[in-house]
Amino acid sequence: MKNIKIDDTNNMLKKYKHSSNTFIIAEIGVNHNGNTELAKDMMLAARDAGADCVKFQTFKADRVVTNSAPKAHYQLKTTNPHESQVEMLKALELSDEQHVSLFNYAKQLDMVFMSTPYNIEDVDELEVLGVTAYKLASISCVEIPFIKYVASKQKPVILSTGMATMSEVDAAVQAFKEVENENFILMQCTTNYPSRTEDTNITAMKTMADKYGCQVGYSDHTSGNVACIMSIALGASVIEKHFTTDQNLTGPDQSTSANPSEFKNLVTEIRVAEKMLGSGIKEPCEIELINSVGMRRSIVAKKDILAGQTLEEDMLCFKRPASGLSPNLYYDILGKQVVSDIKKDSVLNVDDFIW
Repeated sequence: MKNIKIDDTNNMLKKYKHSSNTFIIAEIGVNHNGNTELAKDMMLAARDAGADCVKFQTFKADRVVTNSAPKAHYQLKTTNPHESQVEMLKALELSDEQHVSLFNYAKQLDMVFMSTPYNIEDVDELEVLGVTAYKLASISCVEIPFIKYVASKQKPVILSTGMATMSEVDAAVQAFKEVENENFILMQCTTNYPSRTEDTNITAMKTMADKYGCQVGYSDHTSGNVACIMSIALGASVIEKHFTTDQNLTGPDQSTSANPSEFKNLVTEIRVAEKMLGSGIKEPCEIELINSVGMRRSIVAKKDILAGQTLEEDMLCFKRPASGLSPNLYYDILGKQVVSDIKKDSVLNVDDFIW
């Protein structure tokens, strides 16, 4: 599995997370409500909460939906149900000037700026801006021409796979390969806000990793941190979660986004989980080596044993500490002749008998 470089600093995605390399994305998305200053407030809060990356969405409403397109079920609950989807999205657009301002502010914060394009024109705008990687929404998983266009820029692409079948993911992966870009990361995702616990299916992420030999991640729409932590244990290199400074703000995603306190707690738990995963090499840690002397046992005389006697089973037992012969040598010393008296409860050593 190859490493994927997201930018020119230290944001290298690796297979193993014991070096604290999980790439954590704060998905601001459209929570800025079209307001540059609010967006910057969210970026700063995300940085302070420990995010590596702030992600937005780059689109023009009339290029994404028709005038008659209905809102998603969850959007009807979180926004004015009498407002059309195109009207809602128009209010959430970012201008070219706003993109430049936010891109430069991310640099000031030493964060990765990323945005999700929805059309070719959006990609072109982001290319001019100078983004170092792309994040594609789940809807793009079944838009092969669009995947090819984005992938043709030969930059890393993080692709969410919500709503997709395995055959649809197959086609998406093939699209990357056809333009000779294998710097892609597949994200398990459930397209509902919030998504139900029973719909999470995190193991599908591992299925994709095993099948395609690629890096994987998890885009979380559940409440709480359990799903993210479980995905770390199953090999996620990337975690994405919606972020806002105030869950009471207007907008379709505010109420299901993590606030700064919740996001900071998530980052803390991810970093703890990374340390817990370790190297994967089965070996004792330093403190275990110290503890083993007092915890493990040695071969001990069960009774007084006289010089010249032959060691038999009823003469021996195992007791702490592990300062003498290992119990693993038990069968090796049976039948050996004792060279000097051994008192009951004494730890046996190699010079107590004839080998």
